Amino acid sequence: MLKSVAVVVFDGVGAFELGVLCEVFGQDRSDENLPNFDFRVCAAQPGQVATSSGFSVLVQHGLDAVETADLVAVPAMPGKGSAPDDVLKALRTAHDGGARVLSMCTGAFVLGDAGLLDGRRCTTHWLHTTGLAEQFPLAEVDQDVLYVDEGAVITSAGTAAGIDACLHLMRTEFGASVASRFARRMVVPPHREGGQAQYIDQPVPGCDAETLAPLLTWLLENLDQRLSVEDLAAKALMSPRTFARRFRAETGTTPHQWLVSQRLLAAQRLLEDGDTPIDDIARATGFGNATALRHHFTRWRGTTPQHYRRTFRGTS
Repeated sequence: MLKSVAVVVFDGVGAFELGVLCEVFGQDRSDENLPNFDFRVCAAQPGQVATSSGFSVLVQHGLDAVETADLVAVPAMPGKGSAPDDVLKALRTAHDGGARVLSMCTGAFVLGDAGLLDGRRCTTHWLHTTGLAEQFPLAEVDQDVLYVDEGAVITSAGTAAGIDACLHLMRTEFGASVASRFARRMVVPPHREGGQAQYIDQPVPGCDAETLAPLLTWLLENLDQRLSVEDLAAKALMSPRTFARRFRAETGTTPHQWLVSQRLLAAQRLLEDGDTPIDDIARATGFGNATALRHHFTRWRGTTPQHYRRTFRGTS
């Protein structure tokens, strides 16, 4: 169980990414019965540490906390070769001792310097993925994802992707309900799939299209119904051809793909939040039966609904 978090910084640390880690892991949320962490920002030499934004932060802790933390996080940092040797040693010791290590943006270069990316999938901000691959040829750099969870090592892309990685970690440690409450407190989306492209802002098309908004809202409330494009076109008072063209223009996808995506998201929520039988979930979300749900869900998530439920319901 995740109880202690150490954030490693040195001169040039990214202020935003450091702030994200402080917001997610360093705030007391006991008033909402959410987990609190033994949280420490650490440096090789405690004292003033300069950020990349022109101001400094006062760091009170040395690296002792890094070697005993459950999670060690590295925000955005300057490039290869700038991390103090003491920091790299502390990261290796923490990793070898069983701690999970999380990097944000160019923090991945620090993990590379520590040898923690060798033989692992990883990512960083798309501007730096080529450089990361060149500097650490034993790493498998994926430039088209928001974050990569390799178990002991989690790497995320730039800026907001770090929030996604932190909430993903919350989901795996404490379950979807806790992660959603953290997200609500932070006023951010509760979950973006790590495997989506860095350029995409939402995992599925939104429902704010001006013309089709009423229809899309209705569809979300009636996912269990079997509906054809002709049925939807009639409800929108359009010909099927005009409807299909308008739907793609306003959502970026086809009616069928949009419905499948929304049904999968609804099934995912039901798998995370209760003990509803798989067959009932399949009927409630419009897949009809467990076989069809399993087919689509496995293609989408790379795992079966039953295994997903066991993994992401987490522990309270």
